[in-house]
Amino acid sequence: MSDLTKEPAATTAAPAPAADAAPPAAVDPRLLVREQGFAGYLNDFKRRVRGGELGSLPVIIGLFVIAVVFQMKNSSFLSADSLANIGVYTSGLGIMAVGIVFVLLLGEIDLSVGSVAGVGAAVWAVLSVTNGVNDWLAVLIAIATGVVIGALHGFFFAKIGVPAFVVTLAGFLGWSGLQIWMMGKEGSINTPSGSVVENLTGYYFEDKAAAYGLALVAVLAYAGSLLLDSKRRKAAALPSRPLSEILLRTGVVAVLAFVVAYVLNEPAGARGLPLALVLFLAVLVIADFVVRRTTYGRQIFAVGGNAEAARRAGINVNKIRISVFAVSGMLAAFGGLFIASLSGGATKNLGSGNTLMNVIAAAVIGGTSLFGGRGKIWSALLGMLVIQSIQQGLNLLGMASEIQYMITGAVLLAAVVIDSVSRRTQKTAGRT
Repeated sequence: MSDLTKEPAATTAAPAPAADAAPPAAVDPRLLVREQGFAGYLNDFKRRVRGGELGSLPVIIGLFVIAVVFQMKNSSFLSADSLANIGVYTSGLGIMAVGIVFVLLLGEIDLSVGSVAGVGAAVWAVLSVTNGVNDWLAVLIAIATGVVIGALHGFFFAKIGVPAFVVTLAGFLGWSGLQIWMMGKEGSINTPSGSVVENLTGYYFEDKAAAYGLALVAVLAYAGSLLLDSKRRKAAALPSRPLSEILLRTGVVAVLAFVVAYVLNEPAGARGLPLALVLFLAVLVIADFVVRRTTYGRQIFAVGGNAEAARRAGINVNKIRISVFAVSGMLAAFGGLFIASLSGGATKNLGSGNTLMNVIAAAVIGGTSLFGGRGKIWSALLGMLVIQSIQQGLNLLGMASEIQYMITGAVLLAAVVIDSVSRRTQKTAGRT
């Protein structure tokens, strides 16, 4: 019989894969990091640094160096009175810096915050002191004035298309003129004793329970947020922090919080917890929640990262821009009331000088990028702590103000250089 008529020999074939066989699951590198314990975190930290993701590391190291150097030079630098002064003088400008963080997240700038602060203080002083309007109502009107001014800046930027730099520079000049006009010929209105504005920086909680209670609330809130976040991530089958890490983080925060509370309370001559610091922390917590935990906050990051992509994703870019400048104006006016409280009243020069420089420098030094889309609200606190700690230390050493300006300018330049190098490194590593 011919070979053509023979049946072909059976060949051994590989078994077909089962229809229901699942592909191998991808392993999230963050899970591996946490499974490896401390070594995993150390390796991840090295990877982030090599990739340019420095976060708040430079400013934290800077604060530690500043504290060590000035404490060695003057043993009263970390005293209760010194820390209280740092907290009080940080508050007003720090609140204004929070508004600048919002604007920087858009990749824009607001040069008008100093003059808006002056107008806010002038509105309060003219209404409350000169015309006898209820003190609380005058404060609310002053803050609302800042909202309107900021929204006006945002309108010209978002709707008309005028660059934010030009709009806010014009605002800086125009609102300064309005401030001078409102203050009249005398040019200053003193803060009445016992008024709401005077108490912003002049009131201290002398009861020790206030400082320790705030520390306890802060620690519990921080631990609760970590636990809640871990629970939500587990429910969504996402990597979550193990309990050991949550306890470690909470322990570090607890030590810092209660040490500060102890220093403010216990030593002889300690005045207690400043109201100004409490208000500043409240603004930070609220603003941080808005930016990190709400849709509005995510839209701010989206617009700052790529406005056109955000628009195509359905985000109302103009609305976000106008609202962000309104927030900046609101916090600038609120911060102006703190400055008036510290200086003893509203003046035609309030908000001038190095106010704008310090506010923008605080946001940038704290880690918020000048290029938009990257930063944290808490950078306003970190940056202001750096600036005010330097000023407090130099004051204790009897250094002239020009030395403070030069050092602050150098620190600001260093922060911008670090930000630029970090972005370049991340692009090289393919992480942006």
